Amino acid sequence: MARYDAALRRAVKLVALLNLGYFGVEFAVALDIGSVSLFADSIDFLEDASVNFLILVALGWSAHRRSLAGMALAIILLVPGISTLWTAWEKFSVPAVPDATLLSLTGLGALVVNLFCAFLLVRFREHSGSLTRAAFLSARNDALANIAIVAAGLVTLATASQWPDLIVGLGIFVMNLDAARQVFQAARNECSMALASAAAQQAVAPDPRKRRSAPPSGG
Repeated sequence: MARYDAALRRAVKLVALLNLGYFGVEFAVALDIGSVSLFADSIDFLEDASVNFLILVALGWSAHRRSLAGMALAIILLVPGISTLWTAWEKFSVPAVPDATLLSLTGLGALVVNLFCAFLLVRFREHSGSLTRAAFLSARNDALANIAIVAAGLVTLATASQWPDLIVGLGIFVMNLDAARQVFQAARNECSMALASAAAQQAVAPDPRKRRSAPPSGG
């Protein structure tokens, strides 16, 4: 078990560093070409890095505390979606077509990073409950989003339209909502089970006051 936990920690640490590194790449490109989908995905990389660093801290916690952290992570998963909606609104106000080639290439690079992260986390997705489930779901959803970003770049190249980028950005928002719902539900179930287990243990534990007050046996 100790070896398994050590392997999990190494995987989570590497995933966190990869996400933090590619956040910088994607965020810079998103600002340069004015892409809603890349902006949303870059914030998602930053969120993923934060999630995995938090997991590193919380792995040694009790089941109840881990479940509370899982609920917090569910809220964190909403941050990229809110950023996407704001950026999309600005794009409606000032329409602009992003560079299709850079959009696709950056999305392809993000896809490689996220597929590798999902590969690292897939065997740990049921370990430590909602925490590692949050990390795996986030990496999986990001990989799906990256495929859509690459496709949006190709469609943009053919149509010179801003709509593919906007549609994919809003799709990322919907996926983050669903991931947040799944993680929150798992964390809530863990919290209920942890509280029930604690109550059961307290019920069967002997009362030390009764032990002290018990009369001595005759003899």
